[in-house]
Amino acid sequence: MGTDGPEQCIRVQPQMTTRRGIIAGGNWIVDHVKVIDRWPERDGLAYVLAETASNGGAPYNLLIDLARLGVAFPLAAVGRVGDDENGRRILADCAEHGIDSTQLRTTREAPTSVTDVMTERATGRRTFFHQRGANALLAAEHFDFQRTQARIFHLGYLLLLDALDAPAPDGRPHAAALLARARADGLLTSLDCVSESSRRCETVVMPVLPFVDVLFVNDFEAEQLTGRKLGRGGELDRAAVEAAVRQLLAGGVQRWVIVHFPEGACAGSRDGELCWQPSVRVPGDRIAGTAGAGDAFAAGVLTGLHEEWTLPRCLELGVSVAAASVHRATCSEAVRPIAECMELARSYGFRSL
Repeated sequence: MGTDGPEQCIRVQPQMTTRRGIIAGGNWIVDHVKVIDRWPERDGLAYVLAETASNGGAPYNLLIDLARLGVAFPLAAVGRVGDDENGRRILADCAEHGIDSTQLRTTREAPTSVTDVMTERATGRRTFFHQRGANALLAAEHFDFQRTQARIFHLGYLLLLDALDAPAPDGRPHAAALLARARADGLLTSLDCVSESSRRCETVVMPVLPFVDVLFVNDFEAEQLTGRKLGRGGELDRAAVEAAVRQLLAGGVQRWVIVHFPEGACAGSRDGELCWQPSVRVPGDRIAGTAGAGDAFAAGVLTGLHEEWTLPRCLELGVSVAAASVHRATCSEAVRPIAECMELARSYGFRSL
């Protein structure tokens, strides 16, 4: 399985429910992905080598990934798009992939959100230029959990959703009450946030953790939330990663904290159990870009959690889907059916942790 051994890993507890499906809400974005020859100096020049438009944002990426994985459960969307070409593109994409867009509403108050993603050809590293657009208008009242029989609600990206990030009268962000309502209506809640370097993690993310069942964060976000250095860009500090997982669980996350990074992932439960999963050894010349890899990882993990797999198996699928996704510069175009993602990962092999 590519893990450190079952004795160190969590087993997912079956949920006594007939609910099925994943509903995802938050940022709906059209990404304009530009592959550039290099990152220029300020006032300098770089050449655009290729350009494509594709899905972007946590719910959009996740749901398209799930559809491309070939999951057998229902998929549904919540969000806001503009009354424009990009908005119509998103709605058509959902229809093509069998995603219920009943709660993906069109507004004339703002355009559909777009992001220019500059991807360096040699390294696959990305830089983002984002226009918030209609996502800034998405509020708690736009989510109707009474209209869904989904098992899991995935929200992302916190810190990039103006109305949901804003404080409610109780001082917590509006996202806290939204997640609490989802849990009260019988859904397992899953959260992802954007990689923002600011103090807002303390006021926007930390207060919502008690209403989150599954928290996904990358190494940068984990450092921002905990103040710990995890060894990003150098040698991974396993002890620091485990301490960060425990700290976020202590912050209120109800079931699992999952930290992912280039070397792999570490998941922890409230019972103090930990599971490590190394990432796939994708050859450098096969990596076209890493945009959307975190959402692809989440799609794999949530697929397994929905189907009540053991967490080691969930994490293995997560890193396998992420590995498939990096073969194209866009977020989801390279994602394959589940069996093909797993076979691809096994053909490359897993890193050592």
